[in-house]
Amino acid sequence: MAFVLFSLGSNAQRHQRIDAALTALHDTFGELLISRVFESRPVGFDSPCNFYNLVVGASCPWPVARLNQWCKQIERDNGRDHSAPKFSSRALDIDILCVDDLTGFIDGVTLPRDEITWNAFVLRPLAESFGDYCHPLTGTPYRVLWQAFDADAQELWPVAFEWQGKKISAPEPVEAVMCSPAHVR
Repeated sequence: MAFVLFSLGSNAQRHQRIDAALTALHDTFGELLISRVFESRPVGFDSPCNFYNLVVGASCPWPVARLNQWCKQIERDNGRDHSAPKFSSRALDIDILCVDDLTGFIDGVTLPRDEITWNAFVLRPLAESFGDYCHPLTGTPYRVLWQAFDADAQELWPVAFEWQGKKISAPEPVEAVMCSPAHVR
């Protein structure tokens, strides 16, 4: 069983789509570790709608290829058009950031995902909620990578967010929320 870190993002019906992704992850993999939800302006393109982003950790028994196919199907089920330009609005984006400490091009997926160190909307939730976990290539804890990141280059802010009747995110710092069948209504 591997521990997987996912990045979730949406800027179209954000709450509905993030809610659906969390439910799919929970229904499929069980207990989740969930970061706060952050709002940020789009990176690389203009859009009137900001993104919601977060990071989720879960244990997964599947090989990377099956996991990637599952992520793409959940995206499609939630309105994602995979033929749209790379830098455009997203109904739902579920990216595999890390699978344990795997590195390289595995089953069509580059692990760890490059954007971990490029995008504040990925690195900040990782640093806050998975700060002692280490980047598989560098061995550097995510909290240390965030401390060295130019946070002013990409503005983002935490937002309140509820999922299945439970407050999982708030503007003030909180630890990662663990959600299992016992914790979620």
